[in-house]
Amino acid sequence: MSEIISINKFVELTYRIIDQSNGEVIEQVEEPLGYVQGDNSLLFNQVTKELEGKCVGDEVEILLKAEDAFGKKADELIFTDDIDNVPMEYRHIGANVTMQNDKGGTKDFVVSNIENGKLTIDGNHPLAGKDIIFFVEVLSIRDATADEIIEGGSID
Repeated sequence: MSEIISINKFVELTYRIIDQSNGEVIEQVEEPLGYVQGDNSLLFNQVTKELEGKCVGDEVEILLKAEDAFGKKADELIFTDDIDNVPMEYRHIGANVTMQNDKGGTKDFVVSNIENGKLTIDGNHPLAGKDIIFFVEVLSIRDATADEIIEGGSID
């Protein structure tokens, strides 16, 4: 009898994240990702719930609404300023900008738009606000070791 995904099983899988609105593949992971079914921080809870009871070779397609995936887009994390106020090294789309608040905490932002002398940075996850399809292929299932259960996934 083949193994099925259940609590404390170590599972290896590959996945694709697809933008539900246009079918575009946003991210594809070919190298197997290992995780322990149950308490883990590697996969969304809805994904691990859908994988419960699945077997090696199963392909599972899970629709995740924005609020269950990378969250809704937060307007308070989007800032626009005159490009003249921005250092030269950040004046291109995709530039990473680390900002610090008055309490010393840092957050990464990405330059998302440059238009009409204005530059916009966005601190949202690139997939925030998007409904996605999480397409998973189960590659292997076995009993997790005690260390794996403690770690919640594969140890690199």
